[in-house]
Amino acid sequence: MGSVPPAWPPAVEIAAAVRAGRLSAVDATGEALARIARTDRSLCAFAEVWEERARAWAREVDARVAAGRRLPLAGVPIGVKGRHGLRAACPLVAAGCVPVGATAVPGPGTPWQTWGLGTHGRTVNPWRADRTPGGSSAGSAAAVAAGLVPLATGSDGAGSVRIPAAWCGVTGLKTTNRRPPPGDGPVSAPRDRTGLAAPGVLVHHAADAEAYWQVMAPGAGAGPAPFPGRVPAVAVFSADLGFADPDPEPLALARAAAGRLAGAGAVRLLPSSDAPLRLTDPASAWLALRTPGSDLRAAERVRNANDRLLADLFSRVDLLLTPTTPNAAHGHEGPGDRYSTALTWAFNLSGHPAISIPAGVGADGCPVGLQLVAAHGGETTLLAVARAAHTARAARAAHTSSCHQAWP
Repeated sequence: MGSVPPAWPPAVEIAAAVRAGRLSAVDATGEALARIARTDRSLCAFAEVWEERARAWAREVDARVAAGRRLPLAGVPIGVKGRHGLRAACPLVAAGCVPVGATAVPGPGTPWQTWGLGTHGRTVNPWRADRTPGGSSAGSAAAVAAGLVPLATGSDGAGSVRIPAAWCGVTGLKTTNRRPPPGDGPVSAPRDRTGLAAPGVLVHHAADAEAYWQVMAPGAGAGPAPFPGRVPAVAVFSADLGFADPDPEPLALARAAAGRLAGAGAVRLLPSSDAPLRLTDPASAWLALRTPGSDLRAAERVRNANDRLLADLFSRVDLLLTPTTPNAAHGHEGPGDRYSTALTWAFNLSGHPAISIPAGVGADGCPVGLQLVAAHGGETTLLAVARAAHTARAARAAHTSSCHQAWP
């Protein structure tokens, strides 16, 4: 990959600097565009770069700040998932973000979605170019992980935010998704009518996922989660949700990350026997919902049975923890017969919000993730724990660095 740009400061700090006049939106945008120009030919994270439009948007942000507007994300450069994703990012643009381009998604005819196609070719994982970044928010995850932008949008219909977040070593939030109302007619356009997809975001700093959520859902901080935002949250770890078959290393890294969360006081981890969970494998139900003309009665039975089990679980705990994926990042030849979605798509069927946070790096040199799932509307709980986890990781990294510096 060559030299990787230095990490961005948190988006909230960029915005504070722009509002205070210590930085201009034009300069922040110029830095992002320069990083893309230097790096993206090998990373292939962007399908389009909107250089002139981005500079014009940045000038507008600076003018709005000069006129006294307090923009919560003033001047923050962002990537937007896909060539048609700008409309979904409108609240972020209104809050002062500057879209610099459309990030890569799977190309036409791709039989799997953990892949991306950018202007210069297939999107690669910033940690290992021979591995996929995950998908379908492939370019968004790669761009954030490689330091091209501090924040990028995503969408998640089966794990499309959480999987690339895990494999690129960043944080990815899937918000609560809404089902279509009963009697909404036949499922003729699966992408729009199944209620499986939800918007999301990919960031390096957990605080930026909070800032995203505050913009996208103002006033949602007191959602219907039993104990919204409480730290330590009461949590239970499930290795497989009752049906998956995770590989030993991603499972061990996720379990260790859950233990570190407990050790840092971010969660109170219950023994799994206190809240056992055995869901029905949602694969057939998810696939039926996405296939026009399918008989959906069996799919709804699976969905409703799992809904009851999850409702019971979340009446007793704040969070469910799992590995984000059952496997590590695969090569560009594809995943074979594995479903990388095995541990994520249950929560697209059920609608629960979920977040993937970094869990560590495997022997292959690629990251894996720990998935946190909360009750419907429980984004504040997820975000509070993700921030606590980020703070703990930063403290460990600083301690390790100081120890290395002190070594003779």
